[in-house]
Amino acid sequence: MANNNFDVIVIGGGPGGYVCAIRCAQLGLNTAVVERENLGGICLNWGCIPTKALLRSSEIWHLVHRLNEFGFTAADLKFDLPKIVERSRKVAAQLSNGVRTLMRKNKITVIDGSAKLQGKNSISVENNGKTASYSGKNIVLATGARAREFPGLEADGKLVWTYRHAMVPKEFPRSLLVVGSGAIGIEFASFYRTLGSEVTVIEVLDRILPVEDEEISAFADKAFRKQGMVIRTATTVERLNRGANNVSVTLKAKDGKTENLTVDRVILAVGIVGNVENLGLEQAGIRIEKTHVVVNEWVRRVFRAYLRLAIWLARPGLRTRRCMKG
Repeated sequence: MANNNFDVIVIGGGPGGYVCAIRCAQLGLNTAVVERENLGGICLNWGCIPTKALLRSSEIWHLVHRLNEFGFTAADLKFDLPKIVERSRKVAAQLSNGVRTLMRKNKITVIDGSAKLQGKNSISVENNGKTASYSGKNIVLATGARAREFPGLEADGKLVWTYRHAMVPKEFPRSLLVVGSGAIGIEFASFYRTLGSEVTVIEVLDRILPVEDEEISAFADKAFRKQGMVIRTATTVERLNRGANNVSVTLKAKDGKTENLTVDRVILAVGIVGNVENLGLEQAGIRIEKTHVVVNEWVRRVFRAYLRLAIWLARPGLRTRRCMKG
């Protein structure tokens, strides 16, 4: 008979979730992880790891065009996009399987499906139309995030991409607009530009890689422009019109000037939003602000601290006894 009762249930099997689960198991707690997609989360499956595999391929493509510098010659150089993508996906799959092996090694129960809070210390998990209930003395939220979208700039997977679509392209875009110059946007801009795409990057702030040091931003800006990348800072997308197989975009600079641009594809890299929907958080009294769970300085739900304080203040007799013991 399957065990549905745990000391700890972690909702989300990404870097935060599976590491938390491993530590809990090491401390002797009966632990479970609920994951609706792939163990390892976005970073391992659709972010940090597979993008580095793509960038490695583009780096090799760059190097083979410098063979003459090292005393080699080659002719009729070509790249195979499906094989580049396949290698990237295999790298991600291998590491995701490695996380599953870590779960087995640490005797952590992996529950496939989408979790939802159900009353105190219990959740329901839906998978392939079937629902099961589980109880946990402690429940950890580690549901991660996804790509942010804005009205009028929604991704469709064909003409307008998020990082997921950009990672598994069915054909190579001859021209590309990357909206956002953070780590995600710049990684894809670099990958596609190195392979030969005409790339334009726009950033609403005054410099690319805005969360990095200004010196790093300036150095990167110079290097990318030298590669032939077009960079527009202090610029936003005013209009976006989708055609049969291209996208017409109107860009607006900070000074009010506009520029029209037609590209094969658009990549949205304008940040992320938290995965907080359909988890039963509001029904559990958990506050959500800007797609983030409100917590206190110990990263616990604030409402629980408020509740305990309210009970303490409402029961003077209990408060007095505890103060006298202290």
